[in-house]
Amino acid sequence: MGNRVVPAILIALLVILHAQLWFGRGSVPTVARMTEQLHAQNQQNQQALLANNRLAAEVRDLKEGLEMVEEKARLELGMVKTNEIYVQIAK
Repeated sequence: MGNRVVPAILIALLVILHAQLWFGRGSVPTVARMTEQLHAQNQQNQQALLANNRLAAEVRDLKEGLEMVEEKARLELGMVKTNEIYVQIAK
């Protein structure tokens, strides 16, 4: 009976280890799911970085020159300069 205890304990430990591998905190499905979440978060971060860079460039343009202010006023507010005739062509 003594020679069957050690293999039984080793088999039990192997079963516990295998169960942890498939169902525990660091299991294969959990790691795969977290890897997908990490990939999605990295994509969101890249998009946010592009948006931040675009906004930073726009702020820099607004601080440095009046051309951007004039362009925004013309496009968004429909403003015209003095002695200028505004013509709108409908398509």
